[in-house]
Amino acid sequence: MLVRTDPFQPFDRLAEQLAGASGRPAVVPMDAYRSGDEFVVVFDLPGVNPEAIDVSVERNVLTVRAERQPLQVGDDVQLQIAERPIGVFSRQLFLDDSLDTDNVEAGYEAGVLRLRIPVAPKPTSRKIEIGGSQKNQLNS
Repeated sequence: MLVRTDPFQPFDRLAEQLAGASGRPAVVPMDAYRSGDEFVVVFDLPGVNPEAIDVSVERNVLTVRAERQPLQVGDDVQLQIAERPIGVFSRQLFLDDSLDTDNVEAGYEAGVLRLRIPVAPKPTSRKIEIGGSQKNQLNS
């Protein structure tokens, strides 16, 4: 069902880890599977406010963007370890034409965004009648 995903994602993650935070959004981890007549994509977005998540589809490209805010600590608190990434996260998937992108359903619970995309019904073949008479076709 997925046409393709970013083949350079592991290299991008390594480069971000080595160079520190870059100006581009971090990648969102995900799983994808087919269940019956729907395609399900699950994204890990722990600690992200649901209002900070944006899901869009344009020309069969599904885009998920989210933003995690920094941990709010008091003035008298010293942060000792900060390993959780903050800022903007994004992920794009190129979806197959066999998916019904007009009817995507999204739910967010316990830090997990779950998208359900119905598989579009396959077009049925039908016989097409040919108009006109044989006489007209022979004289042309």
